[in-house]
Amino acid sequence: MINTSEFLQQVNQYYPLSNETANALLAICTEKKYPKNELLLETGNMARHYYFLQSGLIGYYTTDEAGDSIYKIFFEENSFVASTAAIIKNEPSDFSIIALEDCSVIQYPVKAYRELLEKHLDLALFHIHYLEKNWVVKKEPLEVSLKYETAKQRYLFLLENQSLYRRLKQNQIASYLGITPTQLSRIRKELS
Repeated sequence: MINTSEFLQQVNQYYPLSNETANALLAICTEKKYPKNELLLETGNMARHYYFLQSGLIGYYTTDEAGDSIYKIFFEENSFVASTAAIIKNEPSDFSIIALEDCSVIQYPVKAYRELLEKHLDLALFHIHYLEKNWVVKKEPLEVSLKYETAKQRYLFLLENQSLYRRLKQNQIASYLGITPTQLSRIRKELS
């Protein structure tokens, strides 16, 4: 039996689901474990699932010409994770989703979930509220930050989230900031 209470609690924070809708959603959910460094989705593949991260840490990354990973974003517990743009466009994903620690997720298939969105207004409203908050409101400042802030300013912002910061390796932080590990060392030395 999957522990779905935290999952439904997170969903209901965006928009409360009726019991009927919650049961329909839970009926398409399964629990899956991903060991550290296993891919949930590989670049170039179709996104087949949405995920809710129960435990662990997940990263989205792409690979540059030199074969280095460039991290786009990280997700901690109680986050919804998916290649949203790939799902909406029905195209292969432009990035990979990887378990950076051993992870436990609740996953639900894209096709079945999208069918439920059409049948249940409350689930559709959850989905809209979630997208607005996380892919518009949260994403905009990130994009502005990448364009106008220095790596040092972005590093200080990342430092504010100590629970995430402590879980990341230095090369992941550097990659996320768009700098080399050497540049990161200089910033850290400057700040200490």
